Amino acid sequence: MNNLSSFTDLLDDDITNSQPISFPSSYESEVTQQNDHDAYKINPYGTHDKSAFRPDKGTGECEPFRSIDEIDEKYRHVFSYQHFNLVQSRVIENALYSDKSMVVCAPTGSGKTVVFEMAIVQLLMELDDKNYKGDFKIIYMAPIKALCTERLTEWYPKFTKLGLLCIEVTGDTDVDFSQLQPYRIIITTPEKWDMLTRRWRDHRALVEVIKLFLIDEVHILNDETRGPVLETVVSRMKTIESSLQTAYHIENLKKKHQVVDDSKACPRIRFVAISATVSNPEDVAAWIGTADKPAVFYKFGDECRPVKLKRIVEGYHCTEGTSIFKFDIILNYKLWPIIQKYYNGKPTLIFCNTRKSVSLTAETLSREITINFNSEQKAKLTALASKLKNKKLQSLIISGVGCHHAGLLFEERMYIESAFRNRDLPILITTTTLAMGVNLPAHLVIIKNTQQYVNGAYQEYSISTVLQMVGRAGRPQFDTEATAVIMTRLADKPRYQALVGGSEPLQSYLHKRLPENLNSEVALKTVGDVSQCVQWLSSTFLNVRAAKDPKRYLGLPPTASQHLISKKIEELCVKAMNGLATSGLITMDEASCIESTEAGRLMSIYYLDLETMRHIMKIDGTETLERLLTIVCESHELSDMHLRVDERRCLNSLNRNNAAPTIRFPMKGRITTRQMKLNCIIQAILGCLPIPDPSLNQEAMKIMRIADRVCKCLVAYVTQPELISRNPRFYSAILNSLILAKCVTAHMWENSTFVSRQLKGIGPTFSTLLATAGKNNFMLLEESHPRDLERIMNKGPPAGNVIRKQVSLLPKYQITATPVDSRTLTIKLILLNQSHLSENLENLTAGESHKSYILVGDSQNYLLHISSFNWYR
Repeated sequence: MNNLSSFTDLLDDDITNSQPISFPSSYESEVTQQNDHDAYKINPYGTHDKSAFRPDKGTGECEPFRSIDEIDEKYRHVFSYQHFNLVQSRVIENALYSDKSMVVCAPTGSGKTVVFEMAIVQLLMELDDKNYKGDFKIIYMAPIKALCTERLTEWYPKFTKLGLLCIEVTGDTDVDFSQLQPYRIIITTPEKWDMLTRRWRDHRALVEVIKLFLIDEVHILNDETRGPVLETVVSRMKTIESSLQTAYHIENLKKKHQVVDDSKACPRIRFVAISATVSNPEDVAAWIGTADKPAVFYKFGDECRPVKLKRIVEGYHCTEGTSIFKFDIILNYKLWPIIQKYYNGKPTLIFCNTRKSVSLTAETLSREITINFNSEQKAKLTALASKLKNKKLQSLIISGVGCHHAGLLFEERMYIESAFRNRDLPILITTTTLAMGVNLPAHLVIIKNTQQYVNGAYQEYSISTVLQMVGRAGRPQFDTEATAVIMTRLADKPRYQALVGGSEPLQSYLHKRLPENLNSEVALKTVGDVSQCVQWLSSTFLNVRAAKDPKRYLGLPPTASQHLISKKIEELCVKAMNGLATSGLITMDEASCIESTEAGRLMSIYYLDLETMRHIMKIDGTETLERLLTIVCESHELSDMHLRVDERRCLNSLNRNNAAPTIRFPMKGRITTRQMKLNCIIQAILGCLPIPDPSLNQEAMKIMRIADRVCKCLVAYVTQPELISRNPRFYSAILNSLILAKCVTAHMWENSTFVSRQLKGIGPTFSTLLATAGKNNFMLLEESHPRDLERIMNKGPPAGNVIRKQVSLLPKYQITATPVDSRTLTIKLILLNQSHLSENLENLTAGESHKSYILVGDSQNYLLHISSFNWYR
């Protein structure tokens, strides 16, 4: 709906002038359609013969549970039960029998995820009815990888039977649009889909067949970091839909006398979003709907939870000047009374804001608890403790307290999760990571402290994080009721009472990340001038919320006119564009026409933050390998990595150690900052040094993935012809950028003796043995006798032959430089084993393609020549 100022009036007209929706009063549910004429009418008791009924506790009337028998038998296996529950039965008319966009707002555990399956089946039935034989795509988007993996595991067997291949595309998956062609259901995260769709115009054929867009946990809009990403992605999909529809209608006008090809029908995307209980689902509906096809929304209360949840917010006095760390310790001594009051001898899950807090809380609690275990329980705890390597954790387990965080070994976490799930471990203390990833519901959930350390400062948990943790309370297979307790400062108590009570509205935070998101839309050519910028912003959730709450977003009085709001939004756009222009990311002419610079385009393609791009743009051409590594470590994308006290010993040992190998570029003094930690970890990986700390090892993989992306952008930036023409003394920066990017991709330095680690079947142990024996480059490996290689590695045939074959299938180049005169050189680059590679296309060691650069520079740092070429199979 474009005219959002009249949204509330429309809502009032619908309810006043049309037949009201008749739901049993005890459920306090609401279904509304934003429609200019007719209100949405539905008989909540249904008209289907094959319905199950349950008496409503408040009225004694019967509530229908719709049966899967009403669905075509072909699709019934998608639903693993005979009847839909209350929430599902109420939304079925819109979810399964219409193509309206919709929002379903219901408590955790109420079965709202099934709405997605209904929407998928609705699409399949519609395509069957139309005898549609063309391609189509369904996008499912969830905020975390664990949820995506869970959905893939659940949906793959269901929908493969119907011929729909599913694929998970998250941060761990390196795919592009072209590889998605065979798949019908694409499961992804907002960040990954944002990254992919920044090049959608190059893959229009795939994007224009997206029919259904499913948004899980849309309440992450309230997350200041991740909310803007979700908002940008959904708004982009709406813009894409509008753009494709315009193109379709123009094409149709040209061919108005021809028969329309139904496989190329007018592109339209149905959006279906689900959310935890919030107070304003109508705003989300206004956002995802359109003027000609408004979205509907459903709002359900706690009565729909299978396990009744009691929510308690405890506020504690925190004097001014008391640090968060000290307040957190004070809360440790408040825990046991709360556990005693609410746990009823059933599993208790306690969330802490840091790993250190987990450890301190567990130690305090283990001294205070007085649980009398019987002999069988003691035996199970003793058996669990014996499986763990961590001595401190062993003693905690014996007392009935477990710890869970990323710093533990994977096997230890698995043992602890299993024990808690089986009710052998009564109390588990963990970080928020568990709430976001592992499904371990408990009878009692306690959130101890509501602040976390983010980017150098403490911040309150986001609404999505709190709801995720609270949602862990309640085990349907064991409980009929559960309790969630939030322990916070007294001053923050009202906020959390409103939040868990569902009266906290969803807000937009796009205005706080407007420059980055606007830059990507300029690069996409969605925005080409100020008016298009305002038009793009009108498709966002920010626009909906700004019309409702102009004071919060625009600094205007609540009674501000639509004209004043529109003017302020235009000022917001102009300010963001001026900032991008000042940073050299866009150009603006006198007519306010906007274009991306090459730097702005690269920032969008490589999905980088504005601050990161500014760092890269400060490169002056003289940078050494060490300096470029420092720039990478200063990237904003790595700002959520923290230096923990218990990591410093390991990091300092990697930095400087007389008794063991250390990093290539040691840093002065001790490791005291996040940037130094990142630098040390990257160098340790490149130096093939063992990192004994398990948590650092886990973080290292994420750090290297992000560093790889930043390095690729670095190379693309410094090799721009325009940049080189402005400053030809750029040889050092280009050479070292290429070397660093290659090293980060290969996970080793360019002069490493452990080159064999890049071959299949060769890990740290074998590569060390080969390097120690002098086999420290590929030429020596290929020249070695296979039996010698096997003897070095203590392996049998044909291991040596396999290694030699892999090396033979690497590209081998010869470069020659021949002087022509005092000012001219002729450089030749020859691929020596071209024919051998062509004969073995299926087994190429370096992959199906590779890129090479030729650089020529002098001692004065002048770049004399640069060229690149790609080799494809």
